Amino acid sequence: MSDPAGPLPSRRSTRDWVVDTLCFVIGFGFAVYATYDLLSADPDLVTGVHDTPDWVVVVDGVLSMLGGIALWWRRRFPMALAAYFLVLSFFSFASGPAFMIVLFTVAVHRTFLWLVTLTACAIGANAVFAMLRPEAGAGFAETFWWGVAMIVFVGMWGMLVRSRRYLIVSWRERAERAESEQQLRVAQARVLERTRIAREMHDVLAHRISLLSLHAGALEFRPDAPPAEIASAAAVVRESAHQALQDLRAVIGVLREGQSEETGPPERPQPTLSALPALADESRLAGIKVRLEVTIEMTAVPVATARAAYRIIQEGLTNVRKHAPGAVVRVFVGGAPGEGLTLKIRNPLPVAAPAAQIPGTGVGLIGLAERATLAGGRLTHGVHQGEFVLTAWLPWTEPATTVSG
Repeated sequence: MSDPAGPLPSRRSTRDWVVDTLCFVIGFGFAVYATYDLLSADPDLVTGVHDTPDWVVVVDGVLSMLGGIALWWRRRFPMALAAYFLVLSFFSFASGPAFMIVLFTVAVHRTFLWLVTLTACAIGANAVFAMLRPEAGAGFAETFWWGVAMIVFVGMWGMLVRSRRYLIVSWRERAERAESEQQLRVAQARVLERTRIAREMHDVLAHRISLLSLHAGALEFRPDAPPAEIASAAAVVRESAHQALQDLRAVIGVLREGQSEETGPPERPQPTLSALPALADESRLAGIKVRLEVTIEMTAVPVATARAAYRIIQEGLTNVRKHAPGAVVRVFVGGAPGEGLTLKIRNPLPVAAPAAQIPGTGVGLIGLAERATLAGGRLTHGVHQGEFVLTAWLPWTEPATTVSG
């Protein structure tokens, strides 16, 4: 397994500086203190570890101090330092804390096999040390088992830290994966919604161009028609061309590069607000009590706006059927040219979860918001006074006045 701490950074962080400084102080400082204590001890009053030739104490101290300095690079070369301190541990007393630090580092940054190997070698070296330099007032057994206890404790502590780091890394990766998957679902929902809108606009645009061709053909084949009839037909051609350009601009805005080719027959022209009563009847047959409140003339709403409004209401009623079956839904449609078209869908929150959940992707509201944004409007939703409220506003431009010549 790889190091749970990840690759070593090129520069130490503030935390690394603090930890490395503390390790250096412990390892190097104990080597200095132990060497001074052993050299200054009265040989007539002590035995055991203090009863050691001065040249051994000096060699032990110098090598242990060098090991304490080398602790600055313990993360980069843990196994090399472990081998160095393992050799010292056969006779060295001053390098004990530094060796425990290196053992902890190996337990955190290396695999379990390396840790078991180093622990076994350290226990063997500890047995030799207990025979050569037992603690003052203690025998071989007590010195040996105290050393084994410290080695095992430090190794298990390092394993615990390593396991915790692995757990944190796995949680972070899982959270990042979940976030990326959610972003992918949202992006896919937007692309699908844009594609569907573009296909709907394609049908409407083809219809408008067909009308434009029809009226232009009438003008071509009836050049002797009365001036009033020619002016009326020209006005229809101009208005149809204007609407066709608007629809074409909307199509270009929502089409994405690399769209796949059509795999099925062309869809029929999509419904608008004039089909709202039929939609309400369909929802009533599905068990939803729909109450319509329409304060406008639905045929006066521009086709693109009416189509977007119909889709928003349709998706809103679908959400009610999914999450609050049997609820009473109030649908309000109002507005005026120049002020915009306002849609409100309200339904009480369900008392309990439906017995049989209708499967869904959970991105329906994202698609509605995308549709409203592409139409130049906005959409909000949330809970208000015990009801789920979906509100949308769509632009409703005033019709252009026709000036006859």
